[in-house]
Amino acid sequence: FTASCGEMLAGCSVRCSSPSAPSAAPPEIDSAETVIVGGGCVGVSVAYHLAKAGQRDVVLLEKTELTAGSTWHAAGLTTYYHPGINLKKVHYYSIKLYEQLEAETGQAVGFHQPGSVRIASTPVRVDELKYQMTRTHWHPTPQYLIGPEKVQELFPLLNMDKVLAGLYNPGDGHIDPYSLTMALAAGARKYGAKIYNPAPVTSLTPLPDGKWDVHTPHGTIRTNRIVNASGFWAREVGKMIGFEHPTIPVHHQYVVTATVPEVKALKRELPVIRDLEGSYYLRQERDGLLFGPYEKEHKMKLQDSWVTDGVPPGFGKELFESDLDRIMDHVEMAMEMVPVLKEADIINIVSGPITYTPDLLPMVGPHQGAQNYWTAIGFGYGVIHAGGVGKFLSDWIITGEPPYDLIECDPNRYGKWTTVPYTCAKARESYGYNNVVGYPKEERFAGRPTNRVSGVYELLKDQASMGFHAGWEQPHYFYKSADETGYRPSFRRTNWFGPVGRECRLVMEKVGVIDLSPFGKFLVKGKDSVKLLDHLFANSMPKVGLTNISHMLTPRGRVYAEVTITQVAPGEFLLLTGSGSELHDLRWIEREVASGGYDVQISNITDNVGVLGVAGPRARKVLQKLTDVDMSDSEFKFLSCKSIQLAGVPVRAIRISYTGELGWELYMEMQHMASVYQAIMEAGKEEGINNFGTYAMNSLRMEKGFRGWGAEMNCDTNPLEAGLDYFIKLNKPADFIGKKALLDIKAQGLKRKLAHLILSPDNVDPEGNETIWHNGKVVGNTTSGCYSYTTQQSLAFGYLPVDLAAIGQTVEIELLGTKYPATVVQEPLVLTEPTRTRLQKKTKSIR
Repeated sequence: FTASCGEMLAGCSVRCSSPSAPSAAPPEIDSAETVIVGGGCVGVSVAYHLAKAGQRDVVLLEKTELTAGSTWHAAGLTTYYHPGINLKKVHYYSIKLYEQLEAETGQAVGFHQPGSVRIASTPVRVDELKYQMTRTHWHPTPQYLIGPEKVQELFPLLNMDKVLAGLYNPGDGHIDPYSLTMALAAGARKYGAKIYNPAPVTSLTPLPDGKWDVHTPHGTIRTNRIVNASGFWAREVGKMIGFEHPTIPVHHQYVVTATVPEVKALKRELPVIRDLEGSYYLRQERDGLLFGPYEKEHKMKLQDSWVTDGVPPGFGKELFESDLDRIMDHVEMAMEMVPVLKEADIINIVSGPITYTPDLLPMVGPHQGAQNYWTAIGFGYGVIHAGGVGKFLSDWIITGEPPYDLIECDPNRYGKWTTVPYTCAKARESYGYNNVVGYPKEERFAGRPTNRVSGVYELLKDQASMGFHAGWEQPHYFYKSADETGYRPSFRRTNWFGPVGRECRLVMEKVGVIDLSPFGKFLVKGKDSVKLLDHLFANSMPKVGLTNISHMLTPRGRVYAEVTITQVAPGEFLLLTGSGSELHDLRWIEREVASGGYDVQISNITDNVGVLGVAGPRARKVLQKLTDVDMSDSEFKFLSCKSIQLAGVPVRAIRISYTGELGWELYMEMQHMASVYQAIMEAGKEEGINNFGTYAMNSLRMEKGFRGWGAEMNCDTNPLEAGLDYFIKLNKPADFIGKKALLDIKAQGLKRKLAHLILSPDNVDPEGNETIWHNGKVVGNTTSGCYSYTTQQSLAFGYLPVDLAAIGQTVEIELLGTKYPATVVQEPLVLTEPTRTRLQKKTKSIR
């Protein structure tokens, strides 16, 4: 593998392209419906899709040339594969769009589709491929698990000594990013969008009515919304309005070889391969090869000076100096896997900036804290995401709701806790993790903890396996002295299995304490508070001192959020949502306040208020020792709220528990949390009190039939098919968002229903997103799964066609390549404590 004199060329030899012709500066444009900032493939795709959907006055502003930044030098890989669930839809749409874009626009796109193969060379990698197959069967994505013989047939130049299996995606390949962008631009113009360059944005001014003034050297454009699609300039655009977007440029290198005789002799193009253990991709480039590695975090390089000092003026289609030494470990592994590389001449090493977020996923959607400000930034894989994200954002902008669930890319998953040091640490980790084994219940530890720690974190951190939730550290489960400690990821039951069972028994038989501080917490009050919430939520509003579960729906009747609502005083409401939904839900509420002109005040108190959950049959006895308030069932009823003194500390107590057992949630100022926790633990010694974590809570909630937002319900589901009828008040006078759609859905009848399933697999449990089979056909998917320690069997929620959702129906759930018989059962498997208490009282009254 030798370097030629072309090695250090400043340009990319992979493609030859002329600069995009400058368009006229836009002094004549003073207004627009949407202004898109940034002319890479993502920004141009947004313009194309908005214009094609019929939106008029779409304007794209590019500071230098189209494709400048990261697009022009990208390797252009396209794949149906994604380890997540929702982004498979983005990838699928992109490939289908690119297949027909040339015919639509008349612009060649250089799209090659030889397929791709992910190489598994260890047994755990084979498990990973099986794990991914069951998460793909219920999608339209073409994907196959293949053996070594088929791998060699597809890529005959491989050294097969270590190859155990492959994951094959026909239709994968690569595309010329420059030509793709030009085709999208041609399409955008064809449908009426206007694209201007050079037209740098110099500042942004928000207006009271939600519109924006976009300032350029050529004049000011007033627009109804902005889409920030400015690549590694995204931070600078964000800073114009006070945002510190957590994006950072990463140096990514790929190597291009001269003609390789063995490649030239082939009769068909080689598929793209991804050597997972070697952490690189490799594809054919003309008659040579192109391969790009992902170095470990201690070797990779960030361009962190751009975060602190900004992108150098004039940087656009430049590259970084290459560094072959930094990737030599991967070069050697590639030469072992593809021996013809040993004699290949390098003609170019491309080292350019690509943008990373802390978790490697882009930030797509409207941003909380600024009306009508949208982001499409942070793309480490912009070429494959461009088509699907452009369509996703266009649909959302035009219809007012996301076309499907893409919560993992919500820009509001980050907050003020996402500091520059954290972003840098996580970007390093994520780059090095590109090809690590993707286990269930994965945890990554760089940059942790953030400044988001609860008042009991210091007391618990050495006793528990901590999980990361929206910046918070929260215990997943707790250790005992004889337990195997530490993070031990696996596709099967591992060291958490025994401790979680112990914690479930604790809550069912005695009393446990859990840190619930990561809940998103808002106070809503004011003259129009009831009117606002009645319009936002499908349930009726609780009376003063009472609590209920409510859902915000989209106009199409999909479940946008699940929120626990308590009216703590007349016209004053406490809203609780999941940790990952905090700013996602707050943005939706604030948008409605602005558009409806409601007279309310909203306070986000998430970081200031700590929450402890106390649950189990002895919970009342423990808490009664610490307060003078009567905690009896008759005086402190289920779903009621009281302000109490607990161990001398003011606490808002709500009688509710997501375990389904007798319990209270206790809300207090964060600074008092440790003392309250210690008082509870001391008071509970005689009752056998101990800690429990979120893994146990999940098992207990599933036994009780409790749905989870983001799993059983999200923007892909309506509440009727999710079995949430009890919480949906279609007869309430208020015309809540989604009411008309739900009435239509109810009249038309459901096509699928959420079912509760039991199964008995071997040392592996469902977790959600597995494929459900019946008579050899895919019929649905699981949404959640776990082991039920109370009933000693595995559980799953899953969506099935109505005719297969009857009690007693048998289906199969696929886990790691094996289809296990599963039976639809009556829910809940375990009655909740309030139900058990009510039945006991009824039985006594009959006697």
